Amino acid sequence: MKRHHSMFAIEKMCKVFKVSKSGYYYWLNRKPSVRQVDEQQALKLIKEIHEASKSRYGSPKITYELKKKGVSISRPRVARIMRKARIRSIVDKRFRICTTDSNHNYPVAKNLLNRDFAPENIGKAWVSDLTYIKTIEGWLYLTVIVDLADRKVVGWSLSQTMKTSDTVIPAWKMAITNRPITTNLIFHSDRGVQYACYEFRDVLKIHPLVMQSMSRKANCWDNAVAESFFRTLKTELIHPMEVKSIAKTKIEVFEFIEIWYNRKRIHASLGYLTPIEYEAKLNSYKNAA
Repeated sequence: MKRHHSMFAIEKMCKVFKVSKSGYYYWLNRKPSVRQVDEQQALKLIKEIHEASKSRYGSPKITYELKKKGVSISRPRVARIMRKARIRSIVDKRFRICTTDSNHNYPVAKNLLNRDFAPENIGKAWVSDLTYIKTIEGWLYLTVIVDLADRKVVGWSLSQTMKTSDTVIPAWKMAITNRPITTNLIFHSDRGVQYACYEFRDVLKIHPLVMQSMSRKANCWDNAVAESFFRTLKTELIHPMEVKSIAKTKIEVFEFIEIWYNRKRIHASLGYLTPIEYEAKLNSYKNAA
């Protein structure tokens, strides 16, 4: 019976490959290189940041979060580590959303905003829009009001009807409670009936500092920041999420807006700060002036 050897003797192998026996054992017992150790540590932090964002962050935002933690690393290297570990953002950047104008006979306000999406001070310009969210029990309608200065959602409402009294007015009441009107304010929206109707116009007239503004006909880019918020909502929350009950959907939307979007999500348009961080920055400038 022939005897099979699963491996050659170490001494013979070292002789064949012209390496020393001591060199072989050094290689066998060597520790990971500094770069390998760094990559392992970086991967651990990347996973933590990615998971904390609920898989919403890609390499640019993860890189900024790493730098906040004192980790000096380039975005291409973060991207390479993520690709190697098969870590990717759930966000589909190709997604676009434009709401359609409603047909009505109400007066239409002039476009006072004129795409000035970066006012220097808080409370100078708010934009608003409405979108649909599907649940297993029917549709929910989300109305948001965003302050252009810090991109914070200052007011919002979820309703099961599209009535002005259930959509725009509750969102408006929340906004003026969270951020009282103290200076001239442009309130911009599309031409939807909820914004153009006399019921909402009468609410705005109570505040003499408010000037109503509306997008041009069939031009969703005049309200691009509100559209951008809904794109973010749809790609980061709604599309990855299974269709749920009304009650559970309301909880998810609350968490997304109040906990994630306003307080934790960094925004490229704000220099990779969160809305609440940018709000503090603007207020510090104001107080120093």
